[in-house]
Amino acid sequence: MASKKPANEGAFLLNTHEVPRRAGEMKEYEIDIDAPFRVGVPLIAVPEGDLIELDVRCESVTEGILVTADIYAVALGECIRCLDPIEQVVDRKIQELYRYEPTDDRGKKSRKKDDDLIDLDEDDILYVEGEQVNLELPVLDAIVLSLPVNPLCDEDCLGLCPDCGEKWESLPEDHQHEVIDARWAGLSGLAIEPELPDADLGSSGR
Repeated sequence: MASKKPANEGAFLLNTHEVPRRAGEMKEYEIDIDAPFRVGVPLIAVPEGDLIELDVRCESVTEGILVTADIYAVALGECIRCLDPIEQVVDRKIQELYRYEPTDDRGKKSRKKDDDLIDLDEDDILYVEGEQVNLELPVLDAIVLSLPVNPLCDEDCLGLCPDCGEKWESLPEDHQHEVIDARWAGLSGLAIEPELPDADLGSSGR
């Protein structure tokens, strides 16, 4: 799930005042956003401050504004097997309908529904707020869902040797470590002094 943290100083807000409120009208935007916080999953993410590029097309439709956006960013992380740094290009497309805020009989904005109507998806509806659309949740969700929970530098990555920590791919095929029986492991650090000859062995004839 994407973070529900509010956009930093409106980083993801797009002013659509240039889009006429007539069905069929269209306006395109190129937007560069410095990620206001880390966007991703625990092991790989777009770092805070890195660039998120958006190519956005806003189209007026009867219900509101249809927003289509191409998202480009680079996520950084590390391989779960060998711990090498990796990067993954995020290249996703989203399309969301931002509805005009409903009005009452007097033309005032109102989202209140009839008492006998229940819309379980009301929280998922996006609205044009004034002349702005907030791209934060759709963009962040698209980035997060495109990233692997367990990133790999390569599907065939062999990982690390558990004994020496070196990468298996850089070690010889016969690489191995001496295995000591756990029952005798406690004796490996003991220093055993050699037995000294008995000084009295040569004096038996006295």
